[in-house]
Amino acid sequence: MKLLRYGPAGAEQPGLLDSDGNIRDLSSHVADLTPQTITDDVLQRLAAIDPTSLPVVENSPRIGACVARPGKLVCIGLNYSDHAAEAGMEVPPEPVIFFKATSAICGPTDTVEIPRGATKTDWEVELGVVIGKRAKYVTEDAAMDHIAGYCVVNDISERDFQIHHAGQWVKGKSHDTFAPIGPWLVTKDEIADPQNLPLWLSVNGHRFQDGSTETMIYQVPFLISYLSRFMTLEPGDIISTGTPPGVGLGQKPPVFLKAGDVMELGVEGLGSQELTCVGA
Repeated sequence: MKLLRYGPAGAEQPGLLDSDGNIRDLSSHVADLTPQTITDDVLQRLAAIDPTSLPVVENSPRIGACVARPGKLVCIGLNYSDHAAEAGMEVPPEPVIFFKATSAICGPTDTVEIPRGATKTDWEVELGVVIGKRAKYVTEDAAMDHIAGYCVVNDISERDFQIHHAGQWVKGKSHDTFAPIGPWLVTKDEIADPQNLPLWLSVNGHRFQDGSTETMIYQVPFLISYLSRFMTLEPGDIISTGTPPGVGLGQKPPVFLKAGDVMELGVEGLGSQELTCVGA
């Protein structure tokens, strides 16, 4: 299934994308796509619904983030060796973990704010993994059982805040709109191999990122198992698994976002985003 949330920000409704690309209204079956409603039992119930029995949503509504109010947005840094090289950093001996504030989450076509005082706002297309079952001390072999599905994440970063303002990376990662998510939560049964997904990103029509999840250093089962040693992963939590090379920081000379720029990005099978930058 391709599940989504549509409507004005803060008043989204749950929907399902049918095989013809129509949005179908799911609100008579589930109140919203939240940590409480993307569990295995609910997803199985939704999968049994005939999409043609659901009302079609007309007029191309705004699409919101595909999960409402996730408890955690956990990010993995430097998880592609060629991205670590372009950033001038060594491949980490263990996964680098940081968080983005959940207040940074927005929809896949919303405007992205360039923060006040920002000079190095950057992009990062990533595979997002959405947890569907509580995970604590999970083995790699069992890790995939804890996934609800996958989504596109753009881990937008203000590099000056991230690198030069001391402390943790979260300063450069958590401005409002710095975590566009969606358009869809694609359930795991539709993705045969999360480690074989092309992902890409363009700015103003120029392709900067063009990679594949097959070149991840730490792959999805390992990441779930590893994270579950340090924190309990709950339904609705999202893991953003790192980005391939081609970020603005790695260009020669570096290229950074400014008001008016348009980012287009996507992951095969998970949909695409189109985001216009504005000043905060």
